[in-house]
Amino acid sequence: MTELNTAHTVPLTRSEGGVFRIAGSRVTLDSIVHEFKDGATPEQIQEDFPSLTLSDIYSVVAYYLQHPRMVEEYLSAQAEAAREIRQDVESRIDTPGLRERLRQRREQPAA
Repeated sequence: MTELNTAHTVPLTRSEGGVFRIAGSRVTLDSIVHEFKDGATPEQIQEDFPSLTLSDIYSVVAYYLQHPRMVEEYLSAQAEAAREIRQDVESRIDTPGLRERLRQRREQPAA
């Protein structure tokens, strides 16, 4: 009888900053899960991230489907960290004023 290796390794690595990425790439777990939740198939996700193998994408999607609560907790923590960083930056920089100046520059005709 043929033996099958049933151990499955998920191609995820965690950076020093705590961000999970697809091993060997800069693509985040967040990116794959968000596209999948928006209805993209693994093949469509690969079109957006051609550096990833289809096998890796399927593995990450399968991991998400097997551990949705843990992944959703991670995604929520990432979203909260991003909000905090955005608030910190916006508190130190006049973003509304900067946006208005950029909008005005775009409206000026090219010289």
